[in-house]
Amino acid sequence: MTYIEAPNEYDGPGPSVFLAGGISGTFDWQADVAARLADLPLVVLNPRRRDFPMNDPGAAPAQIEWEYRYLRRATAVLFWFPPETLCPIALYELGGRALVREQPLFVGTHPDYARRLDVEIQLKIARPEVTVTADPAALAAQVRTWLAPGAPHP
Repeated sequence: MTYIEAPNEYDGPGPSVFLAGGISGTFDWQADVAARLADLPLVVLNPRRRDFPMNDPGAAPAQIEWEYRYLRRATAVLFWFPPETLCPIALYELGGRALVREQPLFVGTHPDYARRLDVEIQLKIARPEVTVTADPAALAAQVRTWLAPGAPHP
């Protein structure tokens, strides 16, 4: 696995997955998923920074631009919706990704996520092939299946 954390840049080859979903005030689910994918030939694009410069007025725009670029560059996108927040930006991003059929999509919500039913119903309508999981381990397992030898991926 190649691990790229915002704001670092990457333009190398191979399949990649963007880790979209809750960051502020949530447990570091991104580290958990990345650890579960560590042995795969995969680039993990993580928007969660270990040390976000809160006092830098240019940090938020740069972060948003980084996320916008890499959501589109990634081969696949993985979303996790934790129970601590509604994740309004992640919901917005999911709406955009749900309409992009050529990009593999992996989605999970904690069982206590307040908008779980909405995510499930919207995806059933827009991307019926996407199975919404209930934990980060199941999301990592879906990525493993996608990357399995012989599985189709760009």
